[in-house]
Amino acid sequence: MTKTKKKVIILLLITILIVLVPLFILKGAEFGGSDDAGSQVISEITGEEYEPWFTPVMERWIGGEIPGETESLLFCVQTAIGVGIIAFFMGRFVERTKKEKLESNKIG
Repeated sequence: MTKTKKKVIILLLITILIVLVPLFILKGAEFGGSDDAGSQVISEITGEEYEPWFTPVMERWIGGEIPGETESLLFCVQTAIGVGIIAFFMGRFVERTKKEKLESNKIG
């Protein structure tokens, strides 16, 4: 077995462990959003129920609350767009650096 294949197999095993271990360790755990935690703290401090200042724009368009799956999808799309933009500019910087090195080697 080559060195590269061994590395790939080790990395795949680590990836599988990273995916599976939390499923068993965190079984039955409940996760809440930061919005919920913040509104609970405000309610505890003021002694009154927290009222949001505004309703999200998408909720006005559809006339109700956005389903959780749709909200997650929109969040993932925003993340993908942001990562795409960052990766694009990082790629541009890397290519610019390569081009500058090639030009400096040609001159010198």
